[in-house]
Amino acid sequence: MAYDDSRFRGEPGFREEPDFRSGGVPEDAPTLGVSNQSVYTPGSYAANTDYSVPPTESTLGLAARRAAPSPAQLGDVFDDPEHGEPGRDRLAVHALWEMVLLLATASLLYLLRDARPEALRGVEFESLLLAGAELGLVAIAMGLTLRAGAVNLALGPIAYASALFFADNSHRGLAMTAGITALVALGVGVVIAVLVVGFHVPGWAASLGVGLALMAWIADQNAEKVVTGAYDPHDKALYWLLAVVLVGVVGGAVGLIRPVRRAVGRFRPVADPARRRGGGAATITGLAIAGSALLASAAGVLTALDVREVATTENGMAAAGLATTALALGAALVGGTSAYGRRGGVFGTVLAVAAMTVLFRYSAAEKWNIAPLAVAGGAIVIGLVVTRLIETFGRPPTIAEEEVEEEIWTPSTSSTRGDYGTGQAEPDNGWSASRTGGWTSQLPARTTDEDWGVEERWGSNR
Repeated sequence: MAYDDSRFRGEPGFREEPDFRSGGVPEDAPTLGVSNQSVYTPGSYAANTDYSVPPTESTLGLAARRAAPSPAQLGDVFDDPEHGEPGRDRLAVHALWEMVLLLATASLLYLLRDARPEALRGVEFESLLLAGAELGLVAIAMGLTLRAGAVNLALGPIAYASALFFADNSHRGLAMTAGITALVALGVGVVIAVLVVGFHVPGWAASLGVGLALMAWIADQNAEKVVTGAYDPHDKALYWLLAVVLVGVVGGAVGLIRPVRRAVGRFRPVADPARRRGGGAATITGLAIAGSALLASAAGVLTALDVREVATTENGMAAAGLATTALALGAALVGGTSAYGRRGGVFGTVLAVAAMTVLFRYSAAEKWNIAPLAVAGGAIVIGLVVTRLIETFGRPPTIAEEEVEEEIWTPSTSSTRGDYGTGQAEPDNGWSASRTGGWTSQLPARTTDEDWGVEERWGSNR
C-alpha cells in the first residue's frame, strides 16, 4: 500500500496534499490551532518589480512646505507668505565688497597725501570732513528710501532749499530756525509720501516732480548769507563726521535684523509693481520718505553753516541740488544698497561717501577739474553692477540649491524598508534609492521548519 494510494484519500488521519505547484490550498487544511492562518503559496502574489523607495512625507510634502513657509521661516521672508522668499539674506557679498571700498578709500587718501599734504591737516582737513558729513547725510537718506523700495530723488533740492531757507531766517535764532526748516522739509517729505503710498506710484517719479518744483523755487530766490556770529561747525568738524558715520553704521546694523529688514523692504514689488503692498508696507515706506527729508534738511543746515553764503546762480546751489541727488544715489548704490530695495550692507554707504569726497579733493589737487555730474554718473553705473551682484549672491538660497545640498550631504534612509514589515528601518548601504526592474524566482517554495513539524504531526496519524 503506497502512501499516495488514491483509496486512502479523504479518509480520517490522512490529508489531501495541496498542490504547491499550482498554488491551490484545500479548504479543510489544518490550521494548527491558529485562526485565519494563511499558507504561503507561490504565485498567489504578483512579483513587485519596483524597488524604489515609496513616497514619504519628506518627498511628497516638500513642495507643500515650500509653498507655505513655516512660522519659523516667516521670520526670514521680506514679504507676505504668498510671495515671500523663505530664507535669510547672505551677507558675505556685502562684507567682501565693503573691504574693496575700504581699500579704495585708503588708496585715495594715500594719493591725496602725496599730491597735497595740506589737504589732510588744518582748515582744509576740517572742510574735507564737513564735506563728507554733508554728503553722507544725503546719501544715508537716499539709502533709506532705496531700501524701502521708493527712492526719493528730491533729496538734493530739499537739502539746498533748506540751506537757503535757513540762511534767510538765521537772524531769528539758530535753534528755532533749524527746527522750522526741519518742519518745512518734513512737510515736503509728507507730500511725496502721500503721492507714493497713497496713489501707489513709483517713488522716483513722484519725488522727481517735487524736486523740479523745488529747483524752480530756488532759482527765483536771491543769495542769502548766514547771520554774522552764527555757529561755526569747523571747530567740531570731526565730531560732525563721526556723528554722521554713527547714524549710517547704526542704521545699517539695524537693517540686518530680520523683522526690520522684512518690514522696511515690504514695499518692494514681487509680482505686479502696480499692486498695493498693504497698509503695513505703505506706513513704513511713508515714514522712510519723511525721515529722508529730515536727514536732507539737516544736511542743508550744515551746508549753510559751512559755506556761510548760499548762492542761487545757475552754477550755484540750484544746479548743485541735482548733482547732490545724483552723488547721493551713486554713493548708496556703490555702497551695496540694492536698487530694487530691501538689501544693503553696514559700512558700504559711509565708505562710498568717503571715497567720493577724497576723490574730489584729489582731482582738485591734480587740477583735473572733474565735474560732479561725471563722478555721479560713473558711480551710478558701478552701483547698478553692484546691485546685480547683491541680488545674485545676496539673496537666500533657492529651493533647487537647497535640494542639491540635501542630496549631497544628507544620507538617504527610508522608514518603509524594514525587517519583513516590522517597521524597523534598514540602513542605506549606498545603493540607489530609485532601482528599477527586478526578477522573479522560478524555484518552488522552500519548506520551512514549521512545515516539517506539520508533516511529522500528520505523519504520526498514518
